[in-house]
Amino acid sequence: MDDAASISKILLEIKAVTLNPGKPYTFVSGIRSPIYCDNRLILSYPEKRAAIINAFSELIKRNKLGCDIIAGVATSGIPFAALLAEKLGKPMVYVRPDAKKHGKGNMIEGRVEQGKKALVVEDLISTGGSSLAVVEALREAGVRVAECLAIFTYTFKKAADNFEEHNCKLYTLADFPNLIKVAAKQGYIKESELQHVLSWSRNPEQWQP
Repeated sequence: MDDAASISKILLEIKAVTLNPGKPYTFVSGIRSPIYCDNRLILSYPEKRAAIINAFSELIKRNKLGCDIIAGVATSGIPFAALLAEKLGKPMVYVRPDAKKHGKGNMIEGRVEQGKKALVVEDLISTGGSSLAVVEALREAGVRVAECLAIFTYTFKKAADNFEEHNCKLYTLADFPNLIKVAAKQGYIKESELQHVLSWSRNPEQWQP
């Protein structure tokens, strides 16, 4: 089993990802979806949590993604950024969606220095908007950012376009097409549902159960 399949299996086993093609979930945007992802559940499983962080570490080594700082996207990316920073022995910061309304009014929490390179860590990519807002906030602070890491992506075209527009490369441990294939093999969905569920990420606005 390859790395993406192994991570997909973890997400399915602990129900960080749940599938219900017959009774789809409804996102805040109104989009109906056969999948729901809550990667925060990973934190409750020490062995699975370690496997995710090890996979991030291997991904960084494999792709030679050197960095000076690990930056977490508030809020869901923060714990994974902290765990990865600890494993790599790197400084860690996190970035809020907006500047605080009190105190120092920080948007970036932690020490950053101009010219340093950061890797942005997120748990889930849908359109990429929140992650790329962090990328731009760090760049405005003089930090170099060229890559973002995430546990899982829905593989929406809009996300790919957004990351390309912001000149930031996205690396993920697992993605929707690979996870759905694992799900079919493991019996989480029927083989007869496979192609219909896969079609969701290609056109989520028009998808029907």
